[in-house]
Amino acid sequence: MAANINRKITVESTVSDISVLEKGYRWIRPLIKKISAYHVADASGLIKLDAMENPYHLSAELTAELQKKLASADLNRYPDPSAKRLRQTLREVMQVPESKEIVLGNGSDELIQMLAMAVADADNKACLMSFDPGFVMYKMIADFTGIEYVGVSLCEDFSLDMAAIRLAVQQHQPAIIFIAYPNNPSANCYNENDIEEIISMAPGMVVLDEAYHPFAQSSFMRRLTEYDNLLVMRTVSKMGLAGLRLGLLCGHPDIINEIDKIRLPYNINVLTQMAAELILDNSSELDQQAAMIRSERERLIEKMQNIKGLQVFPSQANFILFRVVNKKADDVFESIKRSGVLIKNMRADAGLLKNCLRVTVGTADENKVFITALSEALNSKF
Repeated sequence: MAANINRKITVESTVSDISVLEKGYRWIRPLIKKISAYHVADASGLIKLDAMENPYHLSAELTAELQKKLASADLNRYPDPSAKRLRQTLREVMQVPESKEIVLGNGSDELIQMLAMAVADADNKACLMSFDPGFVMYKMIADFTGIEYVGVSLCEDFSLDMAAIRLAVQQHQPAIIFIAYPNNPSANCYNENDIEEIISMAPGMVVLDEAYHPFAQSSFMRRLTEYDNLLVMRTVSKMGLAGLRLGLLCGHPDIINEIDKIRLPYNINVLTQMAAELILDNSSELDQQAAMIRSERERLIEKMQNIKGLQVFPSQANFILFRVVNKKADDVFESIKRSGVLIKNMRADAGLLKNCLRVTVGTADENKVFITALSEALNSKF
């Protein structure tokens, strides 16, 4: 009898729990339920060459100075809501034109989201456009905010298909066009004349995402004064400060001031503000690291080009896209991982990224381990 009562209580509790869950779950948009969460691979115990991070640490001297400064942080107080001092430091380091305004984000992702929210409307008439394959967050955030996303396919060599872009712009009238410069995952910078044409024909804003500027050393920042509908987005992540989560968007004050209305209060925490100010005041150290990465990139590309069975694409970023020719990319990826190195598997069975992998440029020692693991993988019989 007691067993039956306990069983009845358990069943009733389960039904009740499901009912309570359903009250919340049923309101989640069907589109959100279909979306896969952004996956970050576990790199425990591995050489991490999958996320385009700077592999170098700050110098001991700068680290000690940083620790001392952060020890004085008033963690019981809210940070400066506008991060005025940090914005001025970024203006100087990034060479933002004086006539242009800056808004800060908790990484570039937040800035992309703020832009999408600024143009989203109840009638879903807004459209975000970019070029595929490209940075996945453009489409993901468009989906999050209920905005149509149009991805115009790149050419076989990952250049812009201008004929297709002209037609797409005319047909969809995008509120925002995102241009990754260099592109991720292909690592190339698009033709400047093509970008100029896109800015001129665009019916809305054009955002140049220059996350990898330290390695490309090509920028539209100074050209903000030529186009009122042009915005330039940067991040300190690839410079070596990925843990700070700090991005900036620059452009005409009338536009930036509207985007700033969407920014959540105190979105840049006090530790990020203090750390970024100090490190950027010593930006020459980051510049030296970027130069080492550019040098290692060229050496790594040369070594990879000498390995049979690979198609290695040119790179103006801190990563290299390559295609496995005679084996399955999945097998090569797993073999490299078993050798202690984590790279990025593009997981494409068709299209421009078919059988492609992507590796971040690491230190000389890390790159050497990767080359050995790659060579062994290509020579293995799976």
